[in-house]
Amino acid sequence: MSETRLPTWTEVTPGGIVREPGSTLRLDKNGWRVEKPVIDPEKCVRCRLCWIYCPDTAILEVEEPYTNSKGRTYKLTYKVDYDRCKGCGICAEECPVDAIEMVPEEVA
Repeated sequence: MSETRLPTWTEVTPGGIVREPGSTLRLDKNGWRVEKPVIDPEKCVRCRLCWIYCPDTAILEVEEPYTNSKGRTYKLTYKVDYDRCKGCGICAEECPVDAIEMVPEEVA
């Protein structure tokens, strides 16, 4: 019976270090979520703060027109790429108009 050898402390990559630029985009983080952000396009004023502060580029700025109930038309719409989102809630915290709500992640 062969034993599995665990790596020593010198062989383990230190946590929190990105050794290769852009490599975090390949990391599947969506399994980390307990809550996920949902953007209400009616409340959104397109200030871009969610897009700017998202650490995982999970907020997408899409050229998709949206007309709200007051008749104002925006050229951009903000959406969440749930494949990249880890559910940290920074977007919801930074939103000045509370257009992003963190809701429980439903497991299928």
